[in-house]
Amino acid sequence: MTASARESLQDIPFDTIVEQAVAGIYVIQDDLFVYCNATWAAIVGYTAEEMTGMSLAEIVPPDFVEVVRARIRIRLAGTPPSMHFITRGLHRDGRVRFVEVHGSRIDYRGHPAVLGVGVDVTDRLRNEEERQRSREQLQALAAYTANKLEAQRLALARDVHDVLGGMLTSIKMDATRIQRRADNPEVLALTQDLIALTQQTIDTVKQISEALRPSALDHLDLSVALANELRAFSQRAGVPHTLDADAPALRLAPEHATAVYRIFQEALTNVSRHAGARQVDVRLRVEGERLRLSLHDDGCGFDPEARDGSSALGLLSMRERAREIGGELHIHSAPGAGTRLMLDAPLHPEPRPA
Repeated sequence: MTASARESLQDIPFDTIVEQAVAGIYVIQDDLFVYCNATWAAIVGYTAEEMTGMSLAEIVPPDFVEVVRARIRIRLAGTPPSMHFITRGLHRDGRVRFVEVHGSRIDYRGHPAVLGVGVDVTDRLRNEEERQRSREQLQALAAYTANKLEAQRLALARDVHDVLGGMLTSIKMDATRIQRRADNPEVLALTQDLIALTQQTIDTVKQISEALRPSALDHLDLSVALANELRAFSQRAGVPHTLDADAPALRLAPEHATAVYRIFQEALTNVSRHAGARQVDVRLRVEGERLRLSLHDDGCGFDPEARDGSSALGLLSMRERAREIGGELHIHSAPGAGTRLMLDAPLHPEPRPA
C-alpha cells in the first residue's frame, strides 16, 4: 500500500466504518453491553442507544444465558482468547434469533472485555432445516416407493409363474392328449404347432417371472442370483465378464438381498446402455460382518457430478437402496477411464428405532 493510500485511510473516522458495517459489532464487559453498533442492536430489535448498558440476560433466552456466560469467561481467561460459534438471541418481540458470532478478548478502558462480530443466520439455518426435512421426506418417499414396487413385483411374479404358468401347462397337457387321439394329419399338425407355441409361451412366462423376481433370491442365495444376472447380461449385451465370488451360501435378509440385487441389476443396465464396455469384472466378498461387492467396466466412463436424466436417477436409486440397508455406495469414474462401483453393506440389518 502506498503512503498516500495509508494517509487516505487515516482520514476515515473509525467509528464511521464500524457504524456502517453490515455485520453487528459489540463489546461485552462485566456482563453488560458497553458498546454495539446499529446492526448488532437491530438483530434483537433495539437501537444502539437502547442496548448500551443492557445485560446479557435481557437478550439471551433464559435456558441459554449460562452457556453464553461460560463462553465469555473462557475467552476472558484466554483459553482460547477467540471463539467462533452460533448462539441464540432473544428478540424484543419474543422470537429467538440465531446469530453466528466471532468473539475475542480485548482490553477496553483498562479492563478485560470481549469484542464480537455477529451475523443473523436465522433464515439461513431455517432454510437448511427445511432442506434437510425435504431430503428426509424424499428419502422416505423413495424407500416407500421402492418397497411397494418390490412387493408388486413379487406378487406379479408369483401370479405370472403360478397362475399363468399353470394355465399354460394345462393347455399344453390338453393339446398333448388331443395329439395322441388325432387320426387326421391336419389335426395332428395343428396340435403339434399348438404344443410348440404353448411351450414357447411357458418359457417366456418363466423369463418374465425371473425378471420380476429371481427365484434364486428366495430359494438359493444371493451369489447365485448375481451370477445368473451376469450371465444373462453377457448374453444380451455381448459383453464378456469375470466373476470372482468368495461368498458361499450367502443368505441375507430378504430386504438386504433384494437391495443388493437391484443395485447390481441397475449397474449392469447402466453399463449396457451407456458404457460401451468390452469387459465387465465383478468381485463379491464377505469380510467379517460386511458384504463387499465391486463392479468394474472398461467403458467410456463419465463425470459422476455431471450426469443427468435417467442415468442420474439410476445412480440416485442405487445410493438410496444402499442407504436403506445401512450400506454405502461409491462410484469412481472419469471420461475415458471406465467406471468402478463399490458397495459396502452390513450382512445383517441394523435394528431400527421404534
